[in-house]
Amino acid sequence: MSSRCSLLPSVLKMSKRNSIANLSLPFIFTFLELLLGVVDSRTCPGDIRVLKDLKNGLDSKSVAPGSCLSSWDFSFDPRDHIFSDKFTCGLRCDRVVSGSFRVTEITFDPVGYSGSLSSVSWDLPYLQTLDISDNAFSGSVPDSLAKLTRLRRLSLSKNSLSGKLPVSLGSLSHLEELYLDGNHLQGPLPSSFNSLVNLKRLEIQENNFSGEFPDLRSLKDLYILDASDNQFSEQVPSALPMSLVELSMRNNDLKGNLPDNVGDLEYLQVLDLSHNQLSGPILSVLFDHPSLQQLTLSYNNFTFLQTPGTMGFTSKLIALDLSNNDLRGLLPAFLGSMPKLSALSLEHNMFTGMIPTQYALKAAVPRAHTSSFERLLLGGNYLFGPIPSPLMGLKPGSANVSLVDNCLCRCPDTFFFCQGGDQKSLVVCKSFGPSIP
Repeated sequence: MSSRCSLLPSVLKMSKRNSIANLSLPFIFTFLELLLGVVDSRTCPGDIRVLKDLKNGLDSKSVAPGSCLSSWDFSFDPRDHIFSDKFTCGLRCDRVVSGSFRVTEITFDPVGYSGSLSSVSWDLPYLQTLDISDNAFSGSVPDSLAKLTRLRRLSLSKNSLSGKLPVSLGSLSHLEELYLDGNHLQGPLPSSFNSLVNLKRLEIQENNFSGEFPDLRSLKDLYILDASDNQFSEQVPSALPMSLVELSMRNNDLKGNLPDNVGDLEYLQVLDLSHNQLSGPILSVLFDHPSLQQLTLSYNNFTFLQTPGTMGFTSKLIALDLSNNDLRGLLPAFLGSMPKLSALSLEHNMFTGMIPTQYALKAAVPRAHTSSFERLLLGGNYLFGPIPSPLMGLKPGSANVSLVDNCLCRCPDTFFFCQGGDQKSLVVCKSFGPSIP
């Protein structure tokens, strides 16, 4: 660092090692200049230059009256904002070097600031938080952000940033939260992301990222990963950190089977892989997982469910959505035995056979230490036979139940769960399975 703020500590150390009599006049003048500079401007001049560049790089029309940046008046020191209308918000300075203050936080208000991040040097070595989310910045994410070596939180969410991410972002080793969601970023995630060893939260949803997902197993503190609404087209990544609590890769183009080691993510509570092209079996380990509570695999091409050895009695699942797949055969009875499951959607598959009694009892008959079905959606299959008698006593509003678009012999509109769609015709039902009566 070459600013006066960084030079002053060195000068002070030198003055302690030498008596005043031994100091040269040029040295004394330099010392006084630095000292007076700190008195005149308590915020480091180098930091102020970056703040000026940041404001000057904005489209002036986007700096609305009353916004944070409209109060940035550089004829005043950013520290002199108390009891004034200058620098009312948008940044924070802290005393981190003897006699001076450094910018430690920049947080913009979401008012539509527009401009480029590349016009700023980003020489802010003490910055810990940079949040410009919910604005209209455009252009690329600059390499110079790597200068923010103490950064812990970086939020560029919901702007109009584009292009590929710089590899240098992986050098931000103190980073704990990274939000890039809601932009137009593209290309693969840099493999250097595996160096973000302190990262706890990574949100990159709603972009155009593609290619192979990097190996993130070294991120042992990462607990939330959201890569939804992108263009990833490989298989579900298997090289993920064991610390994950939430994993969402909804609405990509993922293909192939679920990785066998998904059960090794022992802390996982939420898994959403809906709206992809996944196929094969839904693994039994997901139904007796030690912590999984919400599983969403809808809108894929799965063909069957593996039955867990525990028959669902130890499952922690609360909500399960397997709708809009190619699941076939009888409805899995073990799903009605899961003690905490309260929301089950199996709509729009190819299930046939009768509705299991376990489902009807779980929806209609409260039991101790067991959650009832608050949502049971079975429409759009090929279920046949009579409606189980426990369901007949359900009153509207007691639970969200739907049996429409099946092959049930009688499902009149007098039952709320038969409203909203007819049963399939006998011709359609017979064409699907001759055994349907």
